[in-house]
Amino acid sequence: MPEIPAQTTTDRDRKAIPARSMPNRSPLELLILARQGLAEAAEEPHDGPRYATAHLAALRAAAAVLAIRARPVAGHRSQVTNVWSLLIQVAPELREWAEFFAATARKRTMAQAGVASVVTAREADDLLRDADHFVSVVTDLIGLR
Repeated sequence: MPEIPAQTTTDRDRKAIPARSMPNRSPLELLILARQGLAEAAEEPHDGPRYATAHLAALRAAAAVLAIRARPVAGHRSQVTNVWSLLIQVAPELREWAEFFAATARKRTMAQAGVASVVTAREADDLLRDADHFVSVVTDLIGLR
């Protein structure tokens, strides 16, 4: 995946998203949780939980971008919106990452539910590596260490 340079965003530039879709933690807290999740995933001996935990770490990193790049607006939308769709709206330069993790979300859900053999050891290891790279890209993008 390509590296993305850090950018600054003014309030005027921030994309409006429904307030209910905004994260309730700070970007720094979300990145800390993402890093902790990656560490937990790396120690997890079972493939399904390792895959799911790594995916959740990527979700937390995506939420950190939303916390920085989006501004909440009141109102309700009837359409369900996931973090990956919102990420594309507020950070189009992360589209490939968002599409990748959106495509793996169903497998994560199945792995979390304990469905046996839904992921292989290779898939779990690959997703962990990809999630780690994504968290690093996000960290650089929003300028938090």
